[in-house]
Amino acid sequence: MAVGFTLLLLSGALLSGVLYHVTMHQQVQEKTSPRKPNFIIILADDIGWGDLGMNQAGNNHTPFLDLMALEGMRFTDFHSPASTCSPSRAAILTGRHGLRNGVTHNFAVGSIAGLPLNETTMAEVLKAAGYYTAMIGKWHLGHNGPYHPSHRGFDYYLGIPYSNDMGCTDSPGFDLPSCPPCDHDRLMYGKGYGRCFSKVALPLYENLSIVEQPLDLWTLAERYTQTAIRIIRSSRERGKPFFLYVALSHMHVPLSPGVPLAQEDPGLIYATSLREMDGLVGAIKNASDYYDKDNTLIWFTGDNGPWTQKCQFSGSVGPFLGKWQTDRGGGSAKRTTWEGGHRVPTVTYWPGKIPANTTSRALLSGLDIFPTVLSLAGVQAPSHRHYDGVDVTDVLLHRSKTGHKSLCHPNSGAAGQFGDLQTIRLGQYKAFYITGAADACGGGSGKQEVQNPPLIFNLSDDEEESSPLDSSSKEYAAVLEQVQTERDMILQDIAEDHVSHADYTVDPSVAPCCNPSHVTCRCQGGS
Repeated sequence: MAVGFTLLLLSGALLSGVLYHVTMHQQVQEKTSPRKPNFIIILADDIGWGDLGMNQAGNNHTPFLDLMALEGMRFTDFHSPASTCSPSRAAILTGRHGLRNGVTHNFAVGSIAGLPLNETTMAEVLKAAGYYTAMIGKWHLGHNGPYHPSHRGFDYYLGIPYSNDMGCTDSPGFDLPSCPPCDHDRLMYGKGYGRCFSKVALPLYENLSIVEQPLDLWTLAERYTQTAIRIIRSSRERGKPFFLYVALSHMHVPLSPGVPLAQEDPGLIYATSLREMDGLVGAIKNASDYYDKDNTLIWFTGDNGPWTQKCQFSGSVGPFLGKWQTDRGGGSAKRTTWEGGHRVPTVTYWPGKIPANTTSRALLSGLDIFPTVLSLAGVQAPSHRHYDGVDVTDVLLHRSKTGHKSLCHPNSGAAGQFGDLQTIRLGQYKAFYITGAADACGGGSGKQEVQNPPLIFNLSDDEEESSPLDSSSKEYAAVLEQVQTERDMILQDIAEDHVSHADYTVDPSVAPCCNPSHVTCRCQGGS
């Protein structure tokens, strides 16, 4: 269903672009200097490692992404920088963990600030290097004043300022608990609906202006698709290389697939939403192939694992079950540092550059996107600060097997203090200094515990994280010594760095509102 919808949109876009493509062909041929590559970064929200068919046999809802993996490179040990939205996005755009860039948990509807202004985004660096920069989708790094994406390096922005459940709509999508439509009666103002946001309608921004509030979630994917195709199609007309950052609402609840549902059963709702997301990615890939196939890198990944608290409306962690935690109650995906919380499906595609049908098992992170993109663009990252990402150009282009020696996973969820260095990954081993869990489907949350000595799992033969090493064994002692050394080095490096601090102050008056006289800030389509 989503495939047909996507191809219909794309066919119209391609037909309208044929004449333009032909007239520009000669001009492109006449260029003698190498063109800088284009970059399309696609970030899925709350996606499970096992949601894609390329990762889990039997899943057939992502034909476009599975094809992209066959034509490009898939990654089996790729991790989001954090297990919640704002910290993960801040880290991807800066190449720096929240322990450095200051973003350690999510920003709110009424946040007065966002990603600290002394942090430099990938868009700002590329724009200064002559790139046209555009963003489509969820920002969640501050919307007030200078924190808005239009002031953080993007020439064009269309999207929502935070998660799609952080505001009411007239036609709510599927969520657990289900949420009511926006209030129309002033007498209702201020009444809560559990975890639903009923006070402020969800806005859609185009650049600095709110163009719709509340937005229509059910047509959002179509709108994003058309906008992305337009940006790609017009890239040569601008005469600049482009950087397009597409931060999807899929697969975050509420789910609102804009294609017909045969019947509203739990399995079909998530699967249909997954197919819609895949169709959107396929449309972007097809447009890129048509207009500049050999000069565009597409990088698809996720911001964190599935929100298992949402039960039938959440995705699959695949084999990364976090059984040590789930056996004690609580979830082990989003908002946790168990593998299901941060190991995400990832694909890169660049015809003629990235070898087709290859799999990388290197230990990599979303932190690596920043230095790798800048390296391929031939530009330098800002100095006087330390980075956690590494340039993985050789992994992408030359099949290098070298990734990170270690990865740290700061806590960004429910357990511990925000910013705790909760776990350390070192080769095949993973050490937990703090264990805990987010809410599971059914309500169990587990118990937060400091682990002294730390729990150490050998992921090479225990990807479920069910049985830690015996703390009295020689293997444990040898690994612990290495992990402690690595942890001390990381903390020392952070202590010597220029560390930013985010302001998490909330003021209801800065919530996005196109019409303050209306109870839910309604404009365009309602009174």
